[in-house]
Amino acid sequence: MKLIRFGLAGAEKPGVVTDNGMFDVSAFGEDFGEKFFETDGLTRLAQWWEKNAASCPAVPVGTRLGSAVARPSKIICIGLNYADHAKETNAQIPTEPIVFFKSTSALVGPNDDLIIPRDSQKTDWEVELVVVIGKKASYVEEKDAMDYIAGYCLHNDYSERAFQLERNGQWVKGKSNDTFAPLGPWMATKDEIKDVHNLRLWLTVNGKKMQDGTTANLIFNLPFLVSYLSQFMTLLPGDVISTGTPAGVGLGMNPQVYLKAGDVIELGIDGLGSSKQTAVAYKANN
Repeated sequence: MKLIRFGLAGAEKPGVVTDNGMFDVSAFGEDFGEKFFETDGLTRLAQWWEKNAASCPAVPVGTRLGSAVARPSKIICIGLNYADHAKETNAQIPTEPIVFFKSTSALVGPNDDLIIPRDSQKTDWEVELVVVIGKKASYVEEKDAMDYIAGYCLHNDYSERAFQLERNGQWVKGKSNDTFAPLGPWMATKDEIKDVHNLRLWLTVNGKKMQDGTTANLIFNLPFLVSYLSQFMTLLPGDVISTGTPAGVGLGMNPQVYLKAGDVIELGIDGLGSSKQTAVAYKANN
């Protein structure tokens, strides 16, 4: 299945995507959050859909999409997980995953505007594959780790590089501004993706190709990441793991390139759709 959340920000409804379009499954009675995943919601929704699909209204084309997953307990990010990205930023290849958090208040819909933060000079882009956790995970063995994954999403892990690298402390300061985590358009369940370690991911700015990579080049693959993270924290249903970005970020260019108001950022991953954000300047009433 492909799950969506649609409607006005803060009032999104659950839906599904099929070959025939998008459909409202509000009558199922649950949003796609922690409780849904914890109670085997994917199986229950699939069974409900078989019986009720014909009565589900279509979602009009052009309807705003929200984050594909309702606000999770945490957004965990993996840094420098592609060798070419580590090289372009003059960083050492990690011997263990670099882990940081991104504020859940950064979550927005896949096509919502990117708000460049107040006083920002170095807002950057990062196309990433996201893993959505399907059940509570603690001290998971790598051989069992895929059983704990509900599905996958497209994510743009926006970063303000000065906040991240020049303001002391942890990376979270440069990762957590409002609108810095557009997630979607949909969450694809595992069965929708034939080989998650062989997906093309790409990103353009104003039509110019900036990133063009493949998940085949992940340094740490998904089973390892889920197992690794579960040694340090309990992963809850609906939690999001953003698995890193390939080369082509603005920080790695010479001269460096950063986003400005009016720029249009488009990105996609095989099987996970595409998204588009327009950069706008911060205003007090944004």
